[in-house]
Amino acid sequence: MALWQGRSTRKITGGRLRRHRKKRKREMGREQIEIKLGESKSKKIKARGNNYKIRLINAEYAEIVDPKTKKSEKVKILSVIENTANPHYVRRNVITKGAIIETEKGKARVTSRPGQEGSVSAVLL
Repeated sequence: MALWQGRSTRKITGGRLRRHRKKRKREMGREQIEIKLGESKSKKIKARGNNYKIRLINAEYAEIVDPKTKKSEKVKILSVIENTANPHYVRRNVITKGAIIETEKGKARVTSRPGQEGSVSAVLL
């Protein structure tokens, strides 16, 4: 299934915007990959301009920064506590940006986009 990411068909005022051209293949998006807890697994995806993106499929560890000491370390993720993107993601342990995770060091908020960047970065709460 193609996900088109073109501009909206409505103006801010609510008026209708008419198409000035056809859709382009470069405007097409991809299906979202839900990053789950488990043994770390990633996938290399071809992007525009002869570039690559690393997509995370499963995540086991997170790079956590302690705001007080300004030190970072790799810590094991235990579970997902809260996820503002979707409340059902908590039950399924799906990690997205803004999710609050339970780690060996304590609770942390995810600041990276694991599906786009290929790593889980978080800040200790």
